[in-house]
Amino acid sequence: MLSALRTGCRRTWRSLRRHSSSSQGYQQANVVVLPRRLADDFEDFCHSNPAPLPLLYRSQSGETSCEPLAKHADIRTDISEFCVYEDGRLVKTVSSLQSYSDLARTGSQLADMVTFYLGCSFGFEGRLEEAGVPIRNVEQGRNVSMFRTAVPCVPKGEFRCPLVVTMRPVPAGLLDAAVEVTHQNPRAHGAPVHVGDPALLGILDLTRPDYGDPVELRPGDVPVFWACGVTSIEAILSSKPPLAFSHSPGCMFLTDIPDAPSADTDPQLAPLCFLVTHNPLLYSLVSKATAGKIRQLERIIGDDPGQRGIAALFVQDELLRCCLALSHSSSVAIVTGFPTHHQHSPPDETDGPPGAIAMATMLLSLGKRVTLLTDRRAADMNRALVDEAVRTGVLKAAIPLVIFEDRGPDSAMHFLCHHGDPTKPRFDHLVAIERSGRAQDGNYYNMRGVNIKHLVDPIDDLFLAAQNIPGVMTTGIGDGGNELGMGKVKEKVKQLMPKGDLVACDVAADCAVTAGVSNWAGYAVACGLYLLHTCPAHQRYLRRGLGLQPVTSDLQLQDWRRNLPSVQKEELFLGTLVRFGIRSGKTGNLAMEVDGLTFHPTHSQMISRLLEITLGSPGQNRPVSHD
Repeated sequence: MLSALRTGCRRTWRSLRRHSSSSQGYQQANVVVLPRRLADDFEDFCHSNPAPLPLLYRSQSGETSCEPLAKHADIRTDISEFCVYEDGRLVKTVSSLQSYSDLARTGSQLADMVTFYLGCSFGFEGRLEEAGVPIRNVEQGRNVSMFRTAVPCVPKGEFRCPLVVTMRPVPAGLLDAAVEVTHQNPRAHGAPVHVGDPALLGILDLTRPDYGDPVELRPGDVPVFWACGVTSIEAILSSKPPLAFSHSPGCMFLTDIPDAPSADTDPQLAPLCFLVTHNPLLYSLVSKATAGKIRQLERIIGDDPGQRGIAALFVQDELLRCCLALSHSSSVAIVTGFPTHHQHSPPDETDGPPGAIAMATMLLSLGKRVTLLTDRRAADMNRALVDEAVRTGVLKAAIPLVIFEDRGPDSAMHFLCHHGDPTKPRFDHLVAIERSGRAQDGNYYNMRGVNIKHLVDPIDDLFLAAQNIPGVMTTGIGDGGNELGMGKVKEKVKQLMPKGDLVACDVAADCAVTAGVSNWAGYAVACGLYLLHTCPAHQRYLRRGLGLQPVTSDLQLQDWRRNLPSVQKEELFLGTLVRFGIRSGKTGNLAMEVDGLTFHPTHSQMISRLLEITLGSPGQNRPVSHD
């Protein structure tokens, strides 16, 4: 049947210009024909960029058939339109390459050339339809939109070019279905490499594709981008071979290989799609297994031994969304400090700083820039705490510590952005953990209803300003509802928490992570970041499907694990806080306790439980290659 379809293609070129709707459940292939001297470099280029260039078959020099992919095929005639390139320029399109194998006319140029067959996303469109995902370009009678991005491929030899992607509009409620179906077919580019705002890929206008046709989004659709084999055309243009050929975009080679899920796909490694932020619109991918573990962490930190009723403020997946946003970030500012003991010096409590340091440690190990924000009154003490944490091995290196001062209406914008320009933010994520938050009346209250405004700098202004800066996310972590960021759940705080009408924080964060003790949420964030770092589906998404999936050694895993919170490190740092005169929040005791709960057994057991979920059995979270 397929041989006959290819034969028909030879006879009626234009009738099969778009194989998107005519593949009848079989894989299609992009095709590149290059001089033999470039073949090894191009093969390396494909292996180094597996999402856009999934290599199905490399021919021998001059070979026009491809028996592993299709019986009785002839590449010279089995594509409806070819592009011809000379010295890196598209010079014409032709309906056959036979003239280039005519010895009398050309000296058989194809005899010294190698053909590469690359997986194509048209191959998964049938399965998308079976899953109920509409194919908008087919509905609109158009070729799929293809865009040149600002994302560079991994260069090899003479080949270096930007990634090209296809864009398919997908209804928001069907994103998981689209991701799961395409993940199952890595030979057709696999799962998406970006979901959301095209500008994050350097694409400025969806109505002006570089290849293919513009495809309209319907209300409720989200732009979803898959790596595209047209990247190979960009590779030809950049390497400038004297002669090269490719399929014309949208005119693929039809194989005999059924469009079927990969047999070795583990369902637990299949990705799920989660909304990270609306401004700019960004979704992220994480495997079902990793998402399940982070949800377990979230449930555990909701334990409430102090019986504060914190479960009433719980919002599911806030921890997961926070961790995903931090994973996508590059520069993070963390603030803590709740001066609840206003009659003591220092007035701060032991909840907050340990969680802040735990998050900072993991973020630094992942290559993020981290800055600590502090009140002016506490700056010297916090610098000394950081130095002591470095001296005792809790931190590997000192973290910059800065102060925010309100000098006028533009102070927050100038602090957050270079020259006050919202297109040039210094940070892309602000995290507040157990940080006193501004109430509706402009004051700051501890849980006893005492106003402590005189001890608090207006760092809330930064969180408010961040709401108007695209690309800057905020997270608030708390255990009572009066902490910075808890404005997201302020109505619940007012209704359900003691003195809630008075003390509820009025300033909302994008993510509001609640826990029985705020430090526990900081530990959980660190563990969640580790899980994302060892999640193949998430790491592939961060890399846009480019580069080889790293094979992690036991030594590397041990190094990452050393950056996780541990009973030993947290006990050591809590002891440092006590030596500095910092007291337990609930009782005011100058002792090894947080919120009136002793480190042993309450906090030490919580840390052990979090680590048990995070690390699991040996090798359970080891990254493996699925590109």
